[in-house]
Amino acid sequence: MLRISFLTLLPWVLSLTLSAQEPKDSPHGPDKKPAEEAKDKPADDKTKPAAPVSTEHSITISGQKIDYTATAGPIALKDAEGKTTAEIFYIAYTKKESDPALAAKRPLTFSFNGGPGSSSVWLHLGLLGPKRVKLQDNGFALPPPYQLVDNESCFLDETDLVFIDPVGTGYSRATKPEDNKNFHGLKEDARSIAEFIRLYITKNSRWPSPKFLIGESYGTTRAAALSGELLDTHRINLNGIMLVSTVLNFQTIWGGEGNDLPHTLYLPSYAATAWYHKKLTADLQKKPVEDILKEAETFAAGDYNQALLLGSALSPAQRSKVIKQMARLTGLSESFIDASNLRVSLSRFNAELLRSERRVIGRFDSRYTSLTQDPLSPMAERDPSADAVFSAFTSTFNHYIRHDLKFEDDRPYNILGGVGKWNWDAENEFVNVTETLAETMSSNPFLKIHVSNGIYDLATPYFAARHTFNHMRLHPDLQKNITQDDYTAGHMMYLNLPDLWKQKADLAKFIRAAAAQ
Repeated sequence: MLRISFLTLLPWVLSLTLSAQEPKDSPHGPDKKPAEEAKDKPADDKTKPAAPVSTEHSITISGQKIDYTATAGPIALKDAEGKTTAEIFYIAYTKKESDPALAAKRPLTFSFNGGPGSSSVWLHLGLLGPKRVKLQDNGFALPPPYQLVDNESCFLDETDLVFIDPVGTGYSRATKPEDNKNFHGLKEDARSIAEFIRLYITKNSRWPSPKFLIGESYGTTRAAALSGELLDTHRINLNGIMLVSTVLNFQTIWGGEGNDLPHTLYLPSYAATAWYHKKLTADLQKKPVEDILKEAETFAAGDYNQALLLGSALSPAQRSKVIKQMARLTGLSESFIDASNLRVSLSRFNAELLRSERRVIGRFDSRYTSLTQDPLSPMAERDPSADAVFSAFTSTFNHYIRHDLKFEDDRPYNILGGVGKWNWDAENEFVNVTETLAETMSSNPFLKIHVSNGIYDLATPYFAARHTFNHMRLHPDLQKNITQDDYTAGHMMYLNLPDLWKQKADLAKFIRAAAAQ
């Protein structure tokens, strides 16, 4: 069942978005010319996207030279009458094979990011594709201007890649602006992406290929919903789904009156963050972060969870004990925790932990910090982990698409925020696509799931992912199909170079095993 909370703005939900509010629609077509200049031109001349363009390239991965074809362009979605309803833009990378039969059987991975409202650029130029944005080895920012470098951890040695921009993102557009509502929703989005996948594998003779999805943040929500749509509508069974920074059950990460669950699930990530910034007591600081996480998990699931459950029935002695332990593990003062009624929201934690230094910490990656303007602000003024990398990805992609891939389109490429009101398909409930994924796994017991968690991710904390998969309504025999790996960075863990290499190894192993069953 697909369910949603009444909170439709969801400040954290963009897999990678800066705004704490629902993005607004904007006219994304090219500037209109005066009527006298356009009167003799076809009506759609100003908005018709360019045709797909293919270029030839090569890259060396682990000492092996791989020749590949890059194709960038749109695929048209059509209604029952054959009229185009939308164009979905994609970039595909396919390894050259001497035997066409081998090419048709190579694993094929469809990639998208989150939002809703994000293009596919983050996984594309951060983890999977043949180029990646150059950052410091720890993933921190470099000064502009920015550049791309060869991605020696590119996945083309394991799978062909197709990066999909949902309608409203990238260069993807509905034919008529008023038709956006037909694509901007949980189910609507899944239907359009499923249809794109069907068309792509049909047009490119890839039905024999082992098929994979990889999504990040809301892209993991999309992947779960999409797995059901592909099976139910198109009878397409997948070999594997890779979930990066997972949110399948929104109740686990969105707090509010009557929902204390996120407070317990965020606490271990708070502890890791405090340890990273050296805000814990000396006895804890000398321990490895793995030990801090274990202690925080035990406390969160035990005494802390019990205290929140009791509410006002919690005795003063119990309350004092919990406050002391919570302060010990989070680096926050006992008075602050007491005043917060044991419930410290994410934005308040990000503003409070380094307040004495006039710094705020990141939401996507809590290792990042930036200077504050208002030292008394009760909430985080910005997300420094977003500020550090968003411009770098935007700048490099806009150069790469024209210079390397030779695709020219003067319309804005909507990196983020390309969608307006989103149809969550329910009221007064939380989005929860775990049932859809469980049904898909039950129908297709060969389907494998890989989950990538960043321990410094404060947008989709790792302990929430643990909780989600521990509470799936799934037969015990299918639990073995789920693998989780943790990384020592945040939401975009692959920006940290050691995590990039580890994640490539983990996912390559996963793809090979799932494709070879």
